[in-house]
Amino acid sequence: MRTWFITGSSAGLGRTLTEKLLKRGDRVAATLRKTHALDDLKAEYGDRLWIAQLDVTHIPAIHQVMQDAFNALGRIDVIVNNAGYGLFGSVEEASDDQIRKQIETNIMGSIQIIRAALPYLRAQGEGRIIQLSSAGGQATYPNYGYYHMTKWGIEGFAETVAKEISIFNIGLTIVEPGALRNGFVSNMDSTTPMEVYAQTPAGEVRRLIQNNAFPIPGDPEKTAQAIIDSVDVTPAPLRLALGPDAYTAIRSSLVSRLDSLDAQKDIAMSTKVDE
Repeated sequence: MRTWFITGSSAGLGRTLTEKLLKRGDRVAATLRKTHALDDLKAEYGDRLWIAQLDVTHIPAIHQVMQDAFNALGRIDVIVNNAGYGLFGSVEEASDDQIRKQIETNIMGSIQIIRAALPYLRAQGEGRIIQLSSAGGQATYPNYGYYHMTKWGIEGFAETVAKEISIFNIGLTIVEPGALRNGFVSNMDSTTPMEVYAQTPAGEVRRLIQNNAFPIPGDPEKTAQAIIDSVDVTPAPLRLALGPDAYTAIRSSLVSRLDSLDAQKDIAMSTKVDE
């Protein structure tokens, strides 16, 4: 039996993970903004489900809830940084408040969850961190600029953390799902469209979303199970791409970037200091 700490547990992938873990006999410390969303699971699983209200944009609350969770449960084996906010729209359309919320939730919230958890994981001598990113953490699509910004940013942060904490027997895995059939894509916050973008790639993607024609091949149940299974892998895989769309998009992005880098090799080498 493992004990898991999961943010954003009320719906989507966080809820699916929570259900699967409780069903198999694990304990879950579930955090969410509206605690009543898990009343049904609390009634069924009792003390194996510890629930706390948490908005990950409130940094002092993160540290308090982390302390409360470790105090209540004794140890926590896996920290799942799942809470997220999605903003859909071209970069020119977004409001400052929307941009701020995107950064505070996906970057600052994730950073502070990891910072709050590390002292406890070090003290117990082991642990695993699961950082939810996205295929959009290495590939890009029009209308997802601010979402991509946070996912590319948190991947750089998490990869650095992984190098710093492996000495303490703490593993970290960046999970990169593609589009999941759990409503996340259709329920993203949206900007107010500008007519000038109607006949552009951004407008085309918007129409696909509005017409429910954007491909969503990912199975949430299978994705959650793959995340759970990854914790049994030692050493922890640094990245875990999940979904055919994730694999295809990430591979295409990496190949294109490598080709571009190789094409500039002579220029890069030519800027060396003359000796």
